[in-house]
Amino acid sequence: MSTVQPTDWVARAADLTLPHLAFINGQNVSALSGKTTAVINPANGQRLTDVADCGPEDADVAVKIARAAFESGCWSQQAPSARKKVLQRWADLLEKHHEELALLESLDAGKPINDTLYVDVPGATNTIRWTAEAVDKVYEQVAPTGHDCLALVTRMPLGVVTAIVPWNFPISTTAWKLAPALATGNSVILKPDPKTPLTALRIAQLASEAGLPDGVLNVLPGDGVNLGRHLSLHPDIDGQTFTGSTAVGKLLTQYSGQSNLKRTFLELGGKSANIVFADANLDKAASLAVIGGFYNSGQTCTAATRLLVEQSIHDEFVERVIDKASRWTPGDPLLGKNKMGAIIDQNQLDTIQRYVELGKQEGATLAMGGQQVQAESGGFYHQATLFTGVTNQMRIAREEIFGPVVSVIPFTDMADAISIANDSPYGLAGAVWSQNINTAHKVAAAIRTGTMGINNYFGGDMTVPFGGFKESGNGRDKSLHAMDDYTELKTTWIEFD
Repeated sequence: MSTVQPTDWVARAADLTLPHLAFINGQNVSALSGKTTAVINPANGQRLTDVADCGPEDADVAVKIARAAFESGCWSQQAPSARKKVLQRWADLLEKHHEELALLESLDAGKPINDTLYVDVPGATNTIRWTAEAVDKVYEQVAPTGHDCLALVTRMPLGVVTAIVPWNFPISTTAWKLAPALATGNSVILKPDPKTPLTALRIAQLASEAGLPDGVLNVLPGDGVNLGRHLSLHPDIDGQTFTGSTAVGKLLTQYSGQSNLKRTFLELGGKSANIVFADANLDKAASLAVIGGFYNSGQTCTAATRLLVEQSIHDEFVERVIDKASRWTPGDPLLGKNKMGAIIDQNQLDTIQRYVELGKQEGATLAMGGQQVQAESGGFYHQATLFTGVTNQMRIAREEIFGPVVSVIPFTDMADAISIANDSPYGLAGAVWSQNINTAHKVAAAIRTGTMGINNYFGGDMTVPFGGFKESGNGRDKSLHAMDDYTELKTTWIEFD
């Protein structure tokens, strides 16, 4: 009986062709300035490649091309069934190239190869395929009127849309933006984070191969200060969608107001509360507390960074979490055995370390972790870290760290848990753990957050919307509701003689 040998991802990486040019009007092109920026592998700190560093002049060209494509109707006026077929072929190509895409994602984001191979790339493929299937199943409306008139309520694409995506889940969030934007007939300017542009550039090439008309999808790698700001202020862009920090989201909203009031949808930061009652399945709750806090090295907007534990089980539960978290050690993303990969870069690693020191200064107890590790590799690795003795007023409990740092906060009863959970500027995700249906539903209903799990964390699929309350943003990714962000409602009122 033969056995399947594990893939040597390190060897595969050495033979991989890395995309490095912008993608405009169906062509791979250099930045007009000729500038490039280095893409660094977080696993070892070494340069992967130099990618085109696009600026305002490249944006102006891309917007003009995207507008021309939109006005021509080559995509915007195609029948939904025709757009569906192109998106389906695109999903098929992503599936065909899933190992290549997973490797690209792991290399430039520092994510474990098993996560990119079995979660990120299949998730992106499913997003595009699911949305494709939905394109010709979304009906418009006839309003109730008198017999002498007819009122039609129809949906029209916004026009040209900018999608600005983050470095922590590059291919996943890109698919969340591109699928509904393209499905509804828009032209798109995609700006990946300059630290993680590789999969965005590759899937744009595959979209063209699938039959997406030239100019409908353009990808411009570049920074936020020059390129991102210019796109957000651009008077010929009709909408912008962004996933990233709350601070940048606020800037984009300001830029919209300073320019043409372009439609702006934001998925921003979080400081999610994971609430564990004494009657919960403590073993499962502890396992998911670890996953919720340390998955993707904590570089997750929905991370369960505030662990609220009922006082009567506090010590016992913390011991369970520490025991399970001890198996989450960071290491080379390509080895296939590590649950945690690398932090994205030195700046983010420094930020995590500053918060660890701040937690100590604020009086919290460092119960585990707290250190950078494997510095000799040249990569950026940090231990899974847990603080106890945290109050909800400490900065480590209020500010988004974006690293593997979880703060344990005790509570006394249901009212106390709800009060602590809602005492946050954010409202993106969360969970409640209890075997009592009344407790679980009352708490879930009372928390002001976009996604709330009951006896689960990170729950949901493409059928449900994703987004936040308060300073966690507006608009929604995933589900049919995502299409609302990329369309305008139009009323046509017809009177009969």
